[in-house]
Amino acid sequence: MSNTPNTIQNLIIHQLHKEPNGPARVALSTAEMPINSAAQRLVDHLCQLYGTRNGKGFGKFEENEQEYPMPALVRRYLDDANFLSFSQQLMAQLQVRAEQEPEANGGYVLIARVQNAAMDFVFVALVSEIIGTTVNGDLHVEDSIHLDMDHLRVAGRIDLGVWQAGGERYVSFLRGRGDVAAYFKLFLGCNDMVTPLKETQKLVKGLEQFVEQQALSAPERDEVFQRAHSLLDEMGNEQGEVNLAEVAGQIFPDAPQVLQDVLQHEDLGLVDGFVPDRRAIKPLMRFKAAAPEWKLEFDRASLRSGAVIYDKHTDTLVLSNIPDKLKKALLEQ
Repeated sequence: MSNTPNTIQNLIIHQLHKEPNGPARVALSTAEMPINSAAQRLVDHLCQLYGTRNGKGFGKFEENEQEYPMPALVRRYLDDANFLSFSQQLMAQLQVRAEQEPEANGGYVLIARVQNAAMDFVFVALVSEIIGTTVNGDLHVEDSIHLDMDHLRVAGRIDLGVWQAGGERYVSFLRGRGDVAAYFKLFLGCNDMVTPLKETQKLVKGLEQFVEQQALSAPERDEVFQRAHSLLDEMGNEQGEVNLAEVAGQIFPDAPQVLQDVLQHEDLGLVDGFVPDRRAIKPLMRFKAAAPEWKLEFDRASLRSGAVIYDKHTDTLVLSNIPDKLKKALLEQ
């Protein structure tokens, strides 16, 4: 999530009552919440927590709006601007989906329309209660029930701008564990099919951004790329699934969290759980380019060895150790 300020257009909190293996029911608020400093802190904190959470799914709306009515509900809300009605209809759908998942738990359901410099979105989060401790007016210790602001189990977001522009990835949600998160994905109506090739390309892009941001020396950069290529090639060969935290720890063990923060940045839109496509990791080790009159491919290591020299002043490449066959063909011209 961007650090730019959030502007809350609408905010409401309803309640979902649900115990594991029990029925689901809802308690609906009858009015939107006023946007005061407490509301702003709550939304800012949850949005920031959501943005930094790893393991999100990304996708678009399912096409069957009879089975997955979320796009129709959002469309109607954008047409009539009745946020209260929209939120209550969402709760009806959430109740249906929670009823279908035995292990689902209830909590307070925050629904907000938020805008910032990065996006205009609908945010839905299920927040649990937690028992803390406070000191009362008589200076006695007593229990205090409050919202668990440090743990976000179930949440999702719809990027309205990307959706309206015809984009392909505008719904995101926390994957969580097993079927407990799956019911929320169904509630959002999200089709989150992951394309391993595209995800691997985004991972490579994230690594390139990382080495640039860290201003690594050429040998350090080559070492990071070499380590990443070896790891991802092995995972692709053995059908191992990517976990961003584990990948960051193996590729950059000196400061894994720094790399993980880059890889899980929302602008990159990278998800966990895909098997690396080995075709997409070649740029980590090789340069490949083409112009109307030539094509060229060479290893990054050749720049270090001097086999390939780039002169930035004349914008030319000098190739050494020309193969005999190519040399002969050139001499015959």
